[in-house]
Amino acid sequence: MTTETLHWTAVCAASDILPNTGVCALVDGVHVAIFRVGQDQELYAIDNVDPRAQASVLSRGLVGSMGDRIVVASPLYKNHFDLRNGECLEAPEHSVRAHAVRLHEGRVLVALA
Repeated sequence: MTTETLHWTAVCAASDILPNTGVCALVDGVHVAIFRVGQDQELYAIDNVDPRAQASVLSRGLVGSMGDRIVVASPLYKNHFDLRNGECLEAPEHSVRAHAVRLHEGRVLVALA
């Protein structure tokens, strides 16, 4: 699917997400964690539910990097999830989905994978 054929949902204003933090949004019944990384408005979206804990907490994790990967550390079990593709670095079987995210007229839009 191209970005033009995706179903985009507006979730918040970009200014609602402080740099290097995340927020949670309910998009079509799915808990999604949206992150703004750096001073630029570099946005990422992954499933918010930590697969190991089955808790909707990834948006509250610490954003950082491991090598060239931008990651969030789960606040519960400290597993690291790559924000680009949802891969769990410590346990790939616990990976989450990454979703399309973009900025349009100051609003953050998400399309589920």
